[in-house]
Amino acid sequence: MTFHYKAARIALAAGALLALSACANLAQVAPGTPLADVQARFGRPNFECPQANGGRRVIWTQQPMGQYAWGANVGADGKVDRVLPLLTDPHFKVLETGTWSPDRVRCEFGPPARIDEAGLGEKREVVWSYRYKENSVWNSLMYVYMGRDGSGVTHFHPGPDPMYDEDRFMWR
Repeated sequence: MTFHYKAARIALAAGALLALSACANLAQVAPGTPLADVQARFGRPNFECPQANGGRRVIWTQQPMGQYAWGANVGADGKVDRVLPLLTDPHFKVLETGTWSPDRVRCEFGPPARIDEAGLGEKREVVWSYRYKENSVWNSLMYVYMGRDGSGVTHFHPGPDPMYDEDRFMWR
């Protein structure tokens, strides 16, 4: 292994450790905490969407390079309901229920790490990719397919994240 490869692995491990500590702390925010208090401790969310009830959805995301995101709904009174980890296998299962437009997906999970197209001809679809830890272990992407015109979720599945492929960093 080269020095740069080892240094990159150590930096990734340190970043993951910091992310996990932030995850535990954000997940411990008590429901009813004023958003201003959460922001004072963890910083401003880097994505938000208005909600029909006068509140808003706020998301702290590490996309496009990180694997974690946390979200909360904030009422019109400025208090968070609860802060939840978003990029998890159980949370992605919400995509199985109802109709999911791109705006709804973005407001639920935050912006994706990548937006690409996949498939050929009639099967070509817009694909949103979210970096995450599959089963809290594997460096993965959750692929969310948005149909040919990109208008709504047709299906989703996890797959390995090529960013973590060791062969990418090795000279042959």
